[in-house]
Amino acid sequence: MNNSNNNNNSTHTQIIQRNNGDSDENYVHFKSQQRLQREQAQQQSQQQQQQQPQFDDLIGYKFYFPPKTNKVIENGDEKINQEAILEKRHQFIQLSLPLFREVCNESIYAPDENNTIPLDYQLLRSQIYRQEDQFEIRLRDDSEMVINCLGVVLYQVLYENVSESQRPKKKINIRIFHFEPLLQLKKLKANLIDKFVSLKGTVIRVGNVKPLVTQMQFICVKCSTRTPTQYFTEGKVTFPSTCLNHGCKGKIFEPDRSTAVTIDWQKIRIQEDADQKESTGIPKAFECEISDEMVETIVPGDIVTISGIVKVLRAEETGFQNQNKPVFLIYIDVNSIDSPKRTGGTGGKIEITSFSLKDMYGIKEIAEHPNIFKLISNSICPTIYGHELVKAGLTLALFGGNPNRSNGSDKNKLSIRSDPHVLIVGDPGLGKSQMLTSIYHLSPRGVYVCGGYSSTTGLTVTLLREKGSGDFAIEAGALVLADQGCCCIDEFDKMTDEHPALLEAMEQQSVSIAKAGIVCNLPARTSVVAAANPVGGHYNRAKTVSENIKMSSPLLSRFDLIFILMDKPNTEKDHIISHNILNLHSNVPGVKKRKPQSSTTTTTNSSQYTHEEDLDKSLPLKQKLLISHGQEINLIPTVILRKYISYAKKYVSPRLSEEALRVIQKFYLELRSKSTASDSMPVTTRQLESLIRLAEARAKLELRETVTEQDAIDIVEIMRDSLLDTFEDEHGNIDFRRATGMSKSGLSKKYISVFNKEASKTGTSTFSKLELLQIVKEYKLPFDNFNDILDGLNNQGMILKSGNNKYTITR
Repeated sequence: MNNSNNNNNSTHTQIIQRNNGDSDENYVHFKSQQRLQREQAQQQSQQQQQQQPQFDDLIGYKFYFPPKTNKVIENGDEKINQEAILEKRHQFIQLSLPLFREVCNESIYAPDENNTIPLDYQLLRSQIYRQEDQFEIRLRDDSEMVINCLGVVLYQVLYENVSESQRPKKKINIRIFHFEPLLQLKKLKANLIDKFVSLKGTVIRVGNVKPLVTQMQFICVKCSTRTPTQYFTEGKVTFPSTCLNHGCKGKIFEPDRSTAVTIDWQKIRIQEDADQKESTGIPKAFECEISDEMVETIVPGDIVTISGIVKVLRAEETGFQNQNKPVFLIYIDVNSIDSPKRTGGTGGKIEITSFSLKDMYGIKEIAEHPNIFKLISNSICPTIYGHELVKAGLTLALFGGNPNRSNGSDKNKLSIRSDPHVLIVGDPGLGKSQMLTSIYHLSPRGVYVCGGYSSTTGLTVTLLREKGSGDFAIEAGALVLADQGCCCIDEFDKMTDEHPALLEAMEQQSVSIAKAGIVCNLPARTSVVAAANPVGGHYNRAKTVSENIKMSSPLLSRFDLIFILMDKPNTEKDHIISHNILNLHSNVPGVKKRKPQSSTTTTTNSSQYTHEEDLDKSLPLKQKLLISHGQEINLIPTVILRKYISYAKKYVSPRLSEEALRVIQKFYLELRSKSTASDSMPVTTRQLESLIRLAEARAKLELRETVTEQDAIDIVEIMRDSLLDTFEDEHGNIDFRRATGMSKSGLSKKYISVFNKEASKTGTSTFSKLELLQIVKEYKLPFDNFNDILDGLNNQGMILKSGNNKYTITR
């Protein structure tokens, strides 16, 4: 029994030994296979390293890709290590080098004075790269790598044959312009983070220029060891964690500011354009960061097109109680900015308005209409019936005159205002606000404000303190945002405290500010179209314009046209207006509606208007613009009319003819003689410049390069109507003294107040007529109607006339 057990144990031992022997052989075989695989992998890696680019051979590589530690970068759902990133760089550089060698031989010779090379996206996509290269996809999704690789390639091509001492010690800035498609600001969401986008908007805030550190060294506090150069991306400073000196355990480092390399950096704020803005809601706005040569190239109010990378930044103040929910702010790291100063234009939206082929056909169709003035003036607020000359004046304000009319060199050139200003004063319920809203929508760059809720800084410029730094930033107001457009101000009579802020903007067409150490001058080349209600609700002809709306004389004199609307009962006119209003609120067929013009309807209307013009060429302008009751007219849609106005303001610069000059001069001299004869408010060259501006706008409206005699006659008629409303008194007489100053009733109250004061001072209440005249002169009151006012006071019983020209003051 024992023997059998021993035999079994020996057998089991042999089996185990045999099995162990087999496993040793398998293990040795497995180890040899592993060694072979490792050797093969090493050989493959060596071959790959030999095939990979030698980045040390690229002379500008270190400027665009500074040395970094290996780290894992997450891009979408997959993780790409540093080797894969290097491979992507190598592929794109290898693809671009031969292409740009040809381009540089033909067009690109060196960077500009700002060390910048601008590249056109359309040229890159269509002529340099092929479709299978997928350049647009690479630029959109991996824009930072693509732009830096383009910099490496251009640096290599331009400076590879230049000695190291003559090469620039900094990178060339690559700016990509004309990127498409243009993205609306309201669509800028989280799905576009780290993507390359292009936006168009208005600059509403510009911060101060600050230095941004890009690289710097640190010194260990404990052993004074200097660390290698630390490179900072996106302005985020990272301090070293450990000291490189063996045996030193210091963890506190101080920056060595002498080794810091900085660039200019500025923060701006972009707001969506008026064309992109919805009818309600707060307009969208985003922060943008610009650097290097792009700083100080824009001012608040400029409309710009920017291209850059969408990035996120941790919010300084989240506003959340739970810190586990971090909030990030989206901002745009700007690569290129297409501003008016860069393009050399005069600035504003007119310079960068584009016209499609469809727009040009619409403009051509409008320009071929025989009665354009009637068509455009009636397309302004068609729901309001009548007010033909008021709409004509608003139409001229939309087009404006020539911005640069003076001759001479740039140094001696006189800046002359080209934008007319219009004031509408009238009784409530006559459609003033509706006409202002229509002008706001038709203007290529319109701003609408209400006087009751606007402040001085809201109209001009605001200084805001930036978070963190405490510096002041400039934010544009309504007049600056409406540069080269129209600023519509409703309820103008409710903002008497803000009137002095408009004086400079309405004449010099600029806004100056000197606050908190900031002195600047911003352009405000805008037409001010204002509407005001008279004091007491209804316009009183017995009072002057200044008394009716409580406006100062300097501000009132800056308006080219002043229209006074009065609600007078008129049976025929009331019947037409009531019928028009009832049609608007009902479904009666035949209601006038805004609809696009077709070629067939335009032809029939053209023949109709041609017949009218041949018969009624001598009719006054008001009858030419009048639409008879029941007459059908195809009005211009708002979008097409806005394009037409933009085209006229951009390309048409009419000049005055000899016939027009004679008509304008004759009317001006007539006004001058009447104002001098009546000892009233003087008619100065400001009125003459108004006539010239309006005449140029009348010719520009029809896309003509010459102001004809008929244009000047039409302007004289509009000006006469405006002056008739302004200077007509309650008896229908024309008095040039009624524009400013006091009316007779106001002057009578002033006279009796002065007389009572002198009676109290002297202790006597009886004065001769010469003594009363001397009192009036001492107090510097108007005395041209002295006798009439004394007779009126005597009739009212305020003074009593006795014999020998003696007057007794009744107290």
